[in-house]
Amino acid sequence: MDVERTPLPGVGLRYEFETERGRRVGVVTHRSGKRELIVYDADDPDSASEDIQLTGDESNVLAELLGTARIVERLADLERQTKGLVSRQLRIEPGSPYDGRTLADTHARARTGASVVAVVRNGEVIASPRPEFRFEGNDTIVVIGTDAGTSGVETLLREG
Repeated sequence: MDVERTPLPGVGLRYEFETERGRRVGVVTHRSGKRELIVYDADDPDSASEDIQLTGDESNVLAELLGTARIVERLADLERQTKGLVSRQLRIEPGSPYDGRTLADTHARARTGASVVAVVRNGEVIASPRPEFRFEGNDTIVVIGTDAGTSGVETLLREG
């Protein structure tokens, strides 16, 4: 599915896609943290039939309902397709050695052979976090690798 990303100067970003049934749906992410969920009019794709304003908390709940389950579903499919590859969800406990530190600080891939492919924070999925991504307590880390590699990341995150 193609997602169009459009910068909105002074506002934020707009993401749009077309559903299987031909409806256009969009999300505007404002710099303020506010989100808008937009369903475009079926007869006039330039007009919104619904424009739902969401607070940060409401956005997180919606993202959790839609995104977290879907990414776990996709990883489970990938795991079934690739023998020897597993995915694990690991939690950064508050006060753990990596609470407040970056992904690069872990050297997880070099030390274990496993990769951090996503982070779930407050219901929001952050896919493919960059090396400078800073972990926070209660983040859920999604790791892919061998069983030994993902176990190694778990130990690393827990013990440092």
